[in-house]
Amino acid sequence: MTTNENLLEVLNDLVLINNDRITGYENASSDVENIDVDLKAIFTKMANQSRELKTALAKSISDLGGSPEEGTSAAGKIHRTWMDVKATFTGKDRQSALDSCEFGEDAAQKAYSTALASEANMSTEVRQLITGQKEALKSSHDSIKELRDANRALA
Repeated sequence: MTTNENLLEVLNDLVLINNDRITGYENASSDVENIDVDLKAIFTKMANQSRELKTALAKSISDLGGSPEEGTSAAGKIHRTWMDVKATFTGKDRQSALDSCEFGEDAAQKAYSTALASEANMSTEVRQLITGQKEALKSSHDSIKELRDANRALA
């Protein structure tokens, strides 16, 4: 595989994790739609964040002569299936939604760490893009974790 192909694969993996995140937050938003208006707003914000991140990644991929991925990752499909199964057994309540979203945020952090640790030859601009996105997602992760932990403390 050429250097460019390696980098395109890394960037497309990040597109896929953002696609997973969009789908996950859209599903979570639907799950809490009638029971938790504040979470619905937060989940919509998180999905929109991933749309923006995906757009920036897609531009980098196009600049390198590649085509951005459109679907979701296999891991994402497994995660969504796990969320669906979990929802079946635990109900569609605030704590379940936050637990599932925090699990997804952990997966996003891992994907970005893997991308930064990859052997793909990245320009400074691409490395800064990935690092900046990882930091933005870390902030979102921490917000979801704080909400989850606060909700758990109230229970």
